[in-house]
Amino acid sequence: MIPLLDLPAQHAPLQAALTAAFERVMADAAFIQGPDVAALMTELSEYLGGPRVVPCANGTDALQLAFMALDLRPGDEIIVPAFTYVATAEAAALLGLKVILADVRPDTFCLDPAAVAAVATVRTRAVVPVHLFGQCADMAGLLPLAARHGWHIIEDTAQALGATYQLPGTAERVAAGAIGTVGTTSFFPSKNLGAFGDGGALITTDTALAVRLREIANHGQPAGTKYRHERIGLNSRLDTLQAALLRVKLPYLNDWTARRQAIAAHYDAAVAALPGVQPPAREARSTHVFHQYVITCATPALRDAVRAHLTAQQIATAVYYPVPLHQQSAYPGLGQPGAFPVSEALCQTVLALPIHPTMTDDDITEVIQALTTATKTVISA
Repeated sequence: MIPLLDLPAQHAPLQAALTAAFERVMADAAFIQGPDVAALMTELSEYLGGPRVVPCANGTDALQLAFMALDLRPGDEIIVPAFTYVATAEAAALLGLKVILADVRPDTFCLDPAAVAAVATVRTRAVVPVHLFGQCADMAGLLPLAARHGWHIIEDTAQALGATYQLPGTAERVAAGAIGTVGTTSFFPSKNLGAFGDGGALITTDTALAVRLREIANHGQPAGTKYRHERIGLNSRLDTLQAALLRVKLPYLNDWTARRQAIAAHYDAAVAALPGVQPPAREARSTHVFHQYVITCATPALRDAVRAHLTAQQIATAVYYPVPLHQQSAYPGLGQPGAFPVSEALCQTVLALPIHPTMTDDDITEVIQALTTATKTVISA
């Protein structure tokens, strides 16, 4: 079977180094806030071009920590995309923030600045662009909106670590997560830089904000102190073992990204020639690290038929995401059916194809051949 992601194959060449890192942490027994945590944050900061990086327990906590550090209060409105993983809204709801949904663009799947402007009110305090599937949202459209109204921009970078964005009016490229007020990311095992369990981090160029984030993530304690708590915090720390293993993987991230991009280029050429399906569009100012390669089918029936055919050929696929946030039972009141037509349509028509660094050229050819056969067979039937 050709899987969506093959972690055993990805880890196999690193086995000796991963084992050595594991044994080092076991010997040191500094399991919480050991030296590998600080070392990983330094190395990740250098990789991202110099912003402050603050570790935490997972990507959902990263979002909650960002909301807390920015002093968002119950009833404050934050705008999030209707088409995203539930954690984006979940972290806000847990703090009593009022989640306001906005629709996404049909081409890039990311937050539409025009839709954001349409739902904003005087109570809006922040907007959370999700850099979905591996590329940045339209930050050139969102940054002026935020500046005009005094909003925070909290980037959900869980799927786009390593992507960069060209700021308007300059040739400068900035790492995803370091464009707005604060960025959040996840080291969930399936991510492009994945741990061997949960893990997360926050990214910011604001030194004072980084200090607050670090304190809140450690029970509200200032750095270097014990049993003195200056603010309400969380127990949200990245385990030393996870940091040590991530340090082994980080030097390979650029090579893994390059392979994902090469696979995507093969897919692009093939999908563009097929009836009834579209390759993922590119945000003009962003690079794309292809956490997922997601095609859009012309109809739900075509999507389901293509998926069934690929499954029969032992090719894994996935639907990210089958239900928009306003139709989730846990989040009533976010919008009636039809309120976010682009998000609703995407949930019925998107399909993720296998993409991971250890895919062989033969694997790519097999996926393309199966996809070609599926689309042409269904269209002609």
